[in-house]
Amino acid sequence: MIDLLVLGGQVVTVDDQRRVFSPGGIAVDKGVIIDVGPEDAIRTKYTEAVKVIQADGKAVFPGLINTHTHLFQVLLKGLGDDRILFDWLKDTIIPAVPALKHEDVYAAAAVGCYEALKSGTTTILDYMYAHPVEYLGDEVIKAFQDTGIRGILGRGYSDSQERIEMARRNGRQGAKAEIVWETPERIAWDVKRLYGKYHGSNGGRIMVWLAPGSVWGNTAETFRLTRRLADELKTGITVHISETPDDRNSAQRMYGASDIMALEAMGVLGPDVLMVHCVHLTEREIRVTKALDVKISHNPVSNMYLSSGVAPVPRMLEAGITVSLATDGAGSNNSQDMLETLKFAALLHKVDTLDPTVITAERVLEMATRDGARALGLEDRIGTLEPGKRADLFVFNPLRSAKAVPMHNPVSTLVYCSGESNIETVVVDGEVVIENGEHKRVDGRKLAEAVTHRALELVSRAGMEDLAKRPWRSFAY
Repeated sequence: MIDLLVLGGQVVTVDDQRRVFSPGGIAVDKGVIIDVGPEDAIRTKYTEAVKVIQADGKAVFPGLINTHTHLFQVLLKGLGDDRILFDWLKDTIIPAVPALKHEDVYAAAAVGCYEALKSGTTTILDYMYAHPVEYLGDEVIKAFQDTGIRGILGRGYSDSQERIEMARRNGRQGAKAEIVWETPERIAWDVKRLYGKYHGSNGGRIMVWLAPGSVWGNTAETFRLTRRLADELKTGITVHISETPDDRNSAQRMYGASDIMALEAMGVLGPDVLMVHCVHLTEREIRVTKALDVKISHNPVSNMYLSSGVAPVPRMLEAGITVSLATDGAGSNNSQDMLETLKFAALLHKVDTLDPTVITAERVLEMATRDGARALGLEDRIGTLEPGKRADLFVFNPLRSAKAVPMHNPVSTLVYCSGESNIETVVVDGEVVIENGEHKRVDGRKLAEAVTHRALELVSRAGMEDLAKRPWRSFAY
């Protein structure tokens, strides 16, 4: 007897041959996919299972992979509207971070993971750079564990006061910004502590990466430390790159080169590096990215929300770069819904290039699954539905909302006309985490109430009430 059978429906494998079995079947045992194929063949071969999921009339997809977010920002939804990146940092992040408590971070991370799972996301990389008190990274990992998601904690950090100096040069006060500053010694201590305690735990679902906040926010000493630790621990590095022209200009002042070229000169870049945003890369920088096999996380909704620009994703894909998809933090997106990200990723580049074929629905799904796995160094474990991979998948039921019917093509329906309500079942590492649209481990209503309470207290504690109670603005002058 095996653990799980998924039978019927259209099984969209996203494997090397891009096979779709209709009707199809998937056999899972001990968290691993052991067989995928036509339903009749799977049903005949595997006659007994602990659990059987009937997917007739539905579609089965690999779990979506969100390669960049900041889960603590769930507390800040809707407070940062109508601002460019550095005004948004100054008005929302800088006041909030010093006031964070352990309970705040756990509540936000748990709700963010819950929302992610409800939208078909089975893997998430959280870039946790806010550390006003010790052990906040542990709260994020506890949320990973409690909700059952596959989670990577990117332990974020900054050791340079260029952030404060830049704010002052631009006439911004940056009050209490120095509280996010950490010494290289403290950074190394906490990274090693987190890695030793959690990396590979929960059956391999939990991982720990290094996440220097930005190039202009860290000294060369810390970047050399980052590379040494990544090599020593055999783990990944993720870093914000060229999200805005200000990022590039600040790196130029500090290092005499753009942020990506500064990292290249310091020997940081390599196949284990995931660069986030990359909105303003030059042709030369695209060539460097490809030559060094550096991966990219594309965050279309956040880039639009902060008016940061349109990343040259079609050019990156033409160059053969691995480009994954992500939501970014809820403070600059207002959701953790990867289904939104799929749609915006396709539409943004169509309208930017005036070419409706520049990125297809199928290509977007690849970016959110197999390319996301490659970006995280997990392509041998997740990202497709095929034997030998961990069983991370979701069942999509078009009949759960009028928006998704009729479903002529499952990939087109998923990308262009789906919503959270269509995600009926979510399986992570062989465990059914969402069933009939309900989370089996946590109470979503209680999580929502808890994060609402924590968010209101944080806004009051941080003196941010003016953002929450702003007047009506037809024009945000």
